[in-house]
Amino acid sequence: MNTQRASEIAASPIMANVTLDGTPVYIQHVDEDTEMARVFPLDHPERELSVPVGELAEQPAEE
Repeated sequence: MNTQRASEIAASPIMANVTLDGTPVYIQHVDEDTEMARVFPLDHPERELSVPVGELAEQPAEE
């Protein structure tokens, strides 16, 4: 994923289907200068992580 798209998802009120190594995550914040994202797994919101934006993947919306 690129930094611009990650920022769009973080700012959107609509939940996007984003994964980190196959695990669904929520993007809290994106630092565009360092290209790092603050995320947490949806099933473990207490486990916040800072990861490179390039490690995040947006999955197609399920219908």
